[in-house]
Amino acid sequence: MKPLMLQGHERAITQIKYNREGDLLFSVAKDSKPNVWWSLNGERLGTFNGHGGVVWCLDVDWETIHLITGGGDSSCRLWDLETGKNIATIKTNSSVRTCNFSFSAYQGAYTTDKAMGHPCEVFIIDTRTIDDSLSSQAPILKWEITDSKVTSMLWGTLDETIITGHEAGDLIQWDLRTGKKLHSIKEHTHQINDMQLSRDGTMFITASKDQTAKLFDTSSLELLKEYKTERPVNSAALSPILDHVVLGGGQDAMEVTTTSTRQGKFDARFFHLVFEEEFGRVKGHFGPINSLSFHPDGKSFASGGEDGYVRVQSFDQSYFDYTFDYNRD
Repeated sequence: MKPLMLQGHERAITQIKYNREGDLLFSVAKDSKPNVWWSLNGERLGTFNGHGGVVWCLDVDWETIHLITGGGDSSCRLWDLETGKNIATIKTNSSVRTCNFSFSAYQGAYTTDKAMGHPCEVFIIDTRTIDDSLSSQAPILKWEITDSKVTSMLWGTLDETIITGHEAGDLIQWDLRTGKKLHSIKEHTHQINDMQLSRDGTMFITASKDQTAKLFDTSSLELLKEYKTERPVNSAALSPILDHVVLGGGQDAMEVTTTSTRQGKFDARFFHLVFEEEFGRVKGHFGPINSLSFHPDGKSFASGGEDGYVRVQSFDQSYFDYTFDYNRD
């Protein structure tokens, strides 16, 4: 099946995400305009204009009503999806590196970078009523991160916890009632670039610069599986219907010119969730893959690369027919 090439960004893609139904695909890049696309035919539905620089992160709520984005212009913005209007702009002291709605979308969370003399901080905001008053409203909770900065973040079970991935490779689970640390583990040796939940939220996968992706239990942070590659992993996603994991990455952008695409450096790589074995690759990008996402129906996946393209690849029937050979004794 030929992939859809979505060309709407002028610079490298930083994150892509489907909404819950999977009819829309959102993308943000190092240019200043988040985009929304129809996932079925790759047609661009619109852009969200307002950011003044690189946009690092985005999230869309359960009902596809609001979008949250965070950028290098030291702002976290909330948007009306139907009109593309910027409803609220929350000014911060430094770049907003991660942002997420909780499962219920009653709360939002975002983290800022350690920069310009300001510490890395985590903010929790009330997003039940989103209007321009949110711009000046104080956060429900905020706390400082004294160690290495937060590079990725997820909401835990029942919106009671937050899990943060750090530059030094730590994973920390925070209690939202107190803002205190519940668990802390260090299974990675380098920066955690991306974290994504499984469909039921019981597990999540991390992608790290230490050339591995790892599967953890959401509530206990117990390490379950490990997927090894030979280059930094920028993003990893879990299939909603099969025991499959997709990994994407490549060398740092500055080293990219020294290798050809023929070496398979920029492939999306498929691993079996349980057996940790690689069973397939999908070529396409001319630079490292920065973000990956499975369609909620599990029949296609999207990848966003350093080359500024988003590719939507539908799976052939052979992908669904493929089974791992193992002894069932």
